Formats: sequence, structure tokens, C-alpha cells
Amino acid sequence: MRQLTFSGEEILETINMVRTEQLDIRTVTVGISLLDCVSDSCDRLCRNVYAKVERTARDLRRVSAEISQEFGLPIINNRIAVTPISLIAGRSDRQDLLRIAATLDRAAHAVNVDFIGGFSAQVEKGMTAADASLLAAIPEALAATRRVCASVNVGSTRAGLNMDAIAEMGRIIKRTGELTGAESSIGCAKLVVFCNAVEDNPFMAGAFHGPSEAECAVNVGVSGPGVVLRAIKAAGDVDFGTLASIVRRTAFKITRAGELVGRTAAARLGLPFGIVDLSLAPTPAEGDSVARILEEIGLDSVGAHGSTAALALLNDAVKKGGAMASSHVGGLSGAFIPLSEDAGMIEAAEKGFVTIDKLEAMTAVCSVGLDMIAVPGDTPAETIAAIIADEAAIGMINKKTTAVRLIPAVGKGIGDWVDFGGLLGRAPVIPVNRRSSGRLIARGGRIPSPLQALIN
Repeated sequence: MRQLTFSGEEILETINMVRTEQLDIRTVTVGISLLDCVSDSCDRLCRNVYAKVERTARDLRRVSAEISQEFGLPIINNRIAVTPISLIAGRSDRQDLLRIAATLDRAAHAVNVDFIGGFSAQVEKGMTAADASLLAAIPEALAATRRVCASVNVGSTRAGLNMDAIAEMGRIIKRTGELTGAESSIGCAKLVVFCNAVEDNPFMAGAFHGPSEAECAVNVGVSGPGVVLRAIKAAGDVDFGTLASIVRRTAFKITRAGELVGRTAAARLGLPFGIVDLSLAPTPAEGDSVARILEEIGLDSVGAHGSTAALALLNDAVKKGGAMASSHVGGLSGAFIPLSEDAGMIEAAEKGFVTIDKLEAMTAVCSVGLDMIAVPGDTPAETIAAIIADEAAIGMINKKTTAVRLIPAVGKGIGDWVDFGGLLGRAPVIPVNRRSSGRLIARGGRIPSPLQALIN
């Protein structure tokens, strides 16, 4: 293991960040390749998957607890990401895919991790029979399991947007919401639709272990909105250049702590270290909010004019600070703005200060996209698909990862609330544009890749 050296001042600063500023390691995620589990028998495939997950990650929870105790640094979640299941499914049909999902859930339970991601497909250019079977299984799979997360990549800068897949995802999200309606449609909180998905993301619900990754890897997701907020408050009314420097230095310190945890966990698990994902991932706890950072920069409320500019400064400075601290920064790295998981965002949405249109604009400069947004349960599938298409277009044109995690809350209307508890939080149901996008979605086919794709 490469040794990291820390000064006494750095150690004291880290202790203070933990005690007073809510610094934590949001997740230690073990990525596991399942490519060697392939079999022409679904029974054998499921046995192979269970055995490999259990063998590789059996010590994750214990090691994570030991490191947290030794370093005095909270580790909130332990997770597993596996090879996109559509790549190992072979000729599996929908029923077989449901059995595989149940196997993943049992394996996650056996090793006591919070979530397992990778019930996934990458269909930006087209869809195989295995992809189609997996998509068909998603609603029931997410309704029948507790820890399984799913993701589908529907577009990329190189391939364009698969509008047939986007239309299907609108229907799948609706069906998932209906099947889990008695639990605030929580199945939709475990489902992400991506453009330009990355292969080393440790954050759920979109984590999967990409085919270009090593056999196994330990990836760490660091979170520190409270640390950044405190640093900006302490700086006072400085100019933007000085403010960016303060955020960069703060992100540097957070990343150093994350890499130490990641490398230590990897060494003790006997696995390679992968990346640190430096994402300002908020929680519903007050003081752990990206929205509050934007307000401290100078907004009366997130959603006010200037929110996108403030978020652009924050996201860029976080990435620069992280890149200076480690050669292994990856994943999504930046600032998340999940509506239900950020106390400031929740308040702004409740008061009508932030709308889905403003959130879409802000996603052009943040780490991901429209995340954990509750919309009326009667929102048409075509409207959901059109929202996905808009967000994917931002990612495609800007050569960045974007994503959609919408919750059409069954039986809920504008102003009602959904409550998921824990890190998933709670959120008011906000309106969407009621004009129809049906004709647009019905066209089908693919929106061609932009000129930026021609880089060879």
C-alpha cells in the first residue's frame, strides 16, 4: 500500500471536520466483476454470483467498522457494485433475471451491506435480448428486493440518445412506482437513468462495476458539505477568486482523508484500491446541505437567479481540489443536488423557490442531474420519458454524466409529501409541465450524436 503522510496540523483539522462539520465517508463500495460467473444454466449462474459476492465482500462490514473506530471517521454506508447484469445474463429471460436479482439481494444480505448496484444495462446505441429482458424485469425486481439498485444508460456523447429506450424507461419508472406505491414508490429511488454513465461510481443507485474495471476494486465516496459551508462562512465577503481557492483547499483536505480510508480498506480486504469520488453528497441533516453552501455564496434561497453560476463555481473548485490531492479521483466527483436528501433543497422546494425547470438548468454544471425528485403519481409515462430526454441531452452535448431519478408518487399530488427515511430523506411533490410530449416520444429511433463525438 502506498503510504500517505499527514502533518499534525492536517490530523487536527480532520478531527475538527468530523466533530463539528459533519465530515464523513459516505460509502466504501467494493466493485466485483461477475464476468467469470457466466453459465448456460441460470441455477449455476446464480450460484456463481452468490459465491463470488460472498467470498469477495464477506469482510467489508467488519473492516469498515474497524477503520471507522481507529480513525474516528464515520463510514455511513457499505455497498457493492457488480458487472452490469445484462452483460452476464446470456439467454436469460425475464423470470431468470428476477431470480438473479433475488440472488443479488440474498448475497447483499449475507455480507450485510446497505445496497448492491449493477442490475443494469447500457443501451445507448441499441438493445440486446438480454438488455430487453433486464429492462422488463426492473419494476418487479425492485419491488421484490430490499437492497438491489438498478441503472440504465440510455445515451452518450459518442452514440447519441436511444429514444426507444428512453420511452421504455418512462413506462418502467411508472410501473416501478405503482408496484411500490404502498412504500411511497420507493422502488423508483433505487433506479437511475444515465447519459454518459461512468464505470467506477461508488454512489447508489447508479453504481456498477464496468467491464473495463479490474477484477475487484475498492472505491470510496467522500462527502463534506458541512466542511465546505463552514469554510465559506469563515471567509466572509471575499471575491469569487478567493472563494474558489478556499473551496479547493477544503476539497483537498477532504480527499486526502478519503484516500487514506480507501487505501487502508483495500489493503485489509486484499483488494486493489480504485478511486476516491469526492462528491458533496448532502443529507437531510441541517448543516449538511449543498443548498446552504449556495446560499452562503450569496443567494437568499437556492433557486434564485444566480444559483447555476454559484453551483458552477462550487463544482469546479471541488474537482480541482480533489485532483490536486489524489491521482485517483474518479466516479462523479463534484456536487450533488438531490431534492429529497438536502435540507436546504427540501425547504426551497416546499416554498416554491426551486422548480424542476431550475433544477434542470443547474444540472448543466453539477455532478449528476435531476435526483430524487417526487412528482405527481398521475404524471404520464411520456412526460417522464421527455424529462429523461431533456436531461440526457444536457449530458450528451456537454460531454458529462447526467442522470434522472424521478419518483412518480402513487396517490400523491402537488404539495403532498413522500418520506423514505434515512439518507433518502423526504420531499414535497412538485409540479411538472402538464403539456403533452407524447408525439415527441412516439417518434422513436435515435437522436444522433453531436459533432463533439467526431474526435478520432
